[in-house]
Amino acid sequence: MCGRFTLYTEFLKLIDRFEVEFFPGEISQNYAPRYNIAPTQRILAVTEEGGKRILRTFRWGLIPFWAKEASMGNSLINARIESVLSKNSFKQSFVNRRCLILADGFYEWKREGRRKIPYYFFLPSREPFAMAGIWDRWQSPSGEEVFSCTIITKEAAEEIRPIHDRMPLILPKGDEETWLDPTPHALTPSQLQERFASLKTLPLQAHPVSTLVNSPQNESPQCIIPADSQGSLF
Repeated sequence: MCGRFTLYTEFLKLIDRFEVEFFPGEISQNYAPRYNIAPTQRILAVTEEGGKRILRTFRWGLIPFWAKEASMGNSLINARIESVLSKNSFKQSFVNRRCLILADGFYEWKREGRRKIPYYFFLPSREPFAMAGIWDRWQSPSGEEVFSCTIITKEAAEEIRPIHDRMPLILPKGDEETWLDPTPHALTPSQLQERFASLKTLPLQAHPVSTLVNSPQNESPQCIIPADSQGSLF
């Protein structure tokens, strides 16, 4: 699964990298580097509407439009690409509402006896990347609208399996438009699922980090600094 990630890249660099054409002013005003993003928090994602890429904020943890309570989203922070079309919570969003969830790294925990060691994964270039996501819009009984999303995961690449058996589906830049495209003319939902389930994983680097990251309340650059007592994983 993917339960924590980072986004600290400069805002204007994100706009350029992901070819964003529109974003509400409050997003740029409120943007701040994030080093320990946790479920139910607000995150940034790109959608495509009318042929334009739009940057929006979403609650992390997908609340299906038919859910009775928002708390349902607390357990829907990830969706497996292999089964996304067979789950009522995700199927319609996968078919109609896909997005790019912006990140520049993510955390996974390795179990060693009774201990769980956090590792930080990132591209060798330290560039930001897009995690495949899907989103939905939910309306509360009082009429409040909540936009929420979930991160698509896949089987972990061979070099990551010693740490965890799942990982976020990271999209190569050339595949981002195919994932975003809201028109069904090119691939059927099943073809889209098959294509991205078999997508080759981008090369990643990783190192162990402090258990500081275990608490979502800790939000500082120290979260991604290599642990002093341990070397690089690869």
